[in-house]
Amino acid sequence: MQSHEQKTEHKTFAEPNEVLEFPNGKAEILSVGGADVGRLIFRPGWRWSTDVQPLAQTASCEAPHFQYHVSGTLGIRMDDGTEFTAGPGDVTSLPKGHDAWVIGDEPVVVVDWFGASAYATKA
Repeated sequence: MQSHEQKTEHKTFAEPNEVLEFPNGKAEILSVGGADVGRLIFRPGWRWSTDVQPLAQTASCEAPHFQYHVSGTLGIRMDDGTEFTAGPGDVTSLPKGHDAWVIGDEPVVVVDWFGASAYATKA
């Protein structure tokens, strides 16, 4: 059995280790517990295929995500055609191969435990 030596840490998104900015949004990255955790903030009008695809240069988002949705409503379409919306209190697991967009006038905020540190970067 593999073990991981855990140590006490306290971090805040008010002082992220890294900020990745892209049109209509940003990813704030914390390095904590031997891993990266991201807070993704998408402003109204944000859509991955318009705002991030030119940076990533892939047909769809290739970053997998495991996210808790804090606020706002996010539309999500997987490459296989599956489509749904996620809102406050939802948890989503998104494998690579998807598009997403903000629905409505409220910013979307998600906490992402998987994939945020490679967000909005060239594949």
